[in-house]
Amino acid sequence: MTSFEFQTVPRFIIEFGGARRLGAILRERYPLRRLCLVTDAFLHNSGLLTPALASLREQGWEVCVIDDVVADPPEAVVAAAAARARAAGAEIIVGLGGGSSLDVAKLIAVLAASGQPLDDMYGVGKVTGPRLPLVQIPTTAGTGSEVTPISIVTTGETTKAGIVSPHLYADLAILDAELTVGLPARITAATGMDAMVHAIEAYTSRVRKNPMSDMLAMQAIKIMADNLLPACRDGNNHRAREGMLLGAMLAGQAFANAPVAAVHALAYPLGGIFHVPHGASNVLVLPHVLRFNLPAAHALYAELADVAVPGCKGSTEARALALVQYLEGLAEATQMVTTLRQVGVKVTDLPRLANSAMLQTRLLANNPREVTESAALAIYQAAF
Repeated sequence: MTSFEFQTVPRFIIEFGGARRLGAILRERYPLRRLCLVTDAFLHNSGLLTPALASLREQGWEVCVIDDVVADPPEAVVAAAAARARAAGAEIIVGLGGGSSLDVAKLIAVLAASGQPLDDMYGVGKVTGPRLPLVQIPTTAGTGSEVTPISIVTTGETTKAGIVSPHLYADLAILDAELTVGLPARITAATGMDAMVHAIEAYTSRVRKNPMSDMLAMQAIKIMADNLLPACRDGNNHRAREGMLLGAMLAGQAFANAPVAAVHALAYPLGGIFHVPHGASNVLVLPHVLRFNLPAAHALYAELADVAVPGCKGSTEARALALVQYLEGLAEATQMVTTLRQVGVKVTDLPRLANSAMLQTRLLANNPREVTESAALAIYQAAF
């Protein structure tokens, strides 16, 4: 067996309604007082956080709520949030929200405790720490950010950069599916498809694919294939909501150790330049990247098809193609946007997208087949 290393969050709590007793959960584990809760304004104003905040205060926590997080958070938002946490004397950071809130919470935990500038953290393994205790609570079943050591920051008008470090692994992840009940179908679909992509790319990752990540990715695909459509069709289906949250977490653990590749590399420019939400941008390029990868990865795609498309038969190539067709059908069934022209991309924009995708060298290195700029352009053309 080829040697490998596997890391993940040391502790999880999976409990429907767990956020309602957040104060007690944290009080059992941390003899601290001042807590900073990182979220977004919509969640804060919607009342979704009210039970969690009440529980925290009942248990004597002094809570500073930072609700300035926005999708694709820019550096200025991260820096301002960290300054507020320091000013409040935060002793522990809790991220509660979607992937952007969880990503920002990771960075606040480091920035509030360390003198290291944010600019010095970009890349792999450049965070020096220390950091504050960190707890992550997702409200969408997609990014898996609660169990990854990755934060994505918008660094310019149209560019994003990643910070990857073991220092960003949370100390505790709490999965409370009650927080996802009633999530609109379009958000359920986009985030769920994002998690599917995480599992698929982890299973085919060229660099650090390993038996642990394979097991997690395969199980994530199975769980999400069983639950994505039911969760979209009935926002109050508790069992489906729990399944999606668990599947997204397993996919997050998988790709944290066997990193994602060309789907994400080609999706990032769509988010940065055209502000397409991350899950939706993945869906736009997913089938076309998979078709491009078929010559190098058809055997692995066929193994995933055996789980995602039970009963599919035929050659390895035929089963691999069945996976691609299944994913296309899933996007159609959940009424997701499937062409670039639908999100405002013009044919004259495609070369710029291809050039921008080539900057994602950290991700492209993991793809099972080498992606050149001309190949990226052909993928965008197929998606157009």
